[in-house]
Amino acid sequence: MPNTARWAATLTLTATAVCGSLTGAAVAAPAPAPSGLYAPSALVLTLGHGDIAAAVTPERAVTLTCAPTASGTHPAAADACAELRAAGGDFDALAARGDVKCTKQYDPVVVTVEGVWRGKRVAYERTFANDCVKNTYGTAVFTF
Repeated sequence: MPNTARWAATLTLTATAVCGSLTGAAVAAPAPAPSGLYAPSALVLTLGHGDIAAAVTPERAVTLTCAPTASGTHPAAADACAELRAAGGDFDALAARGDVKCTKQYDPVVVTVEGVWRGKRVAYERTFANDCVKNTYGTAVFTF
């Protein structure tokens, strides 16, 4: 059952991110067309405490859209998009910062990412030893 709740939360957030921009006044002027074509980049990131995502109920979830501009409910969307672009969309390439000291307390945190990065499907899951360790990877992507 927790897996069903996780998927329900993921689908709800994805639908909100995709359809949220469709709501508004019917007489609103259309937005100007982007200057060039771009592949979509829209992600849903979840966070929960436990060892594996299938056994964890998400405690937090954010949306992150990076094309054509950075947006979403992620608290640092522009910085997170810049980090992902620099890493080529590879979440494993986000390096741990060496200037942060964390305790060795084991309180596992699972982060999942579902969606599309530059037109390609993304399904990522990573377990960190604790919240402090999670926050050392990159400066913004996993900090939500």
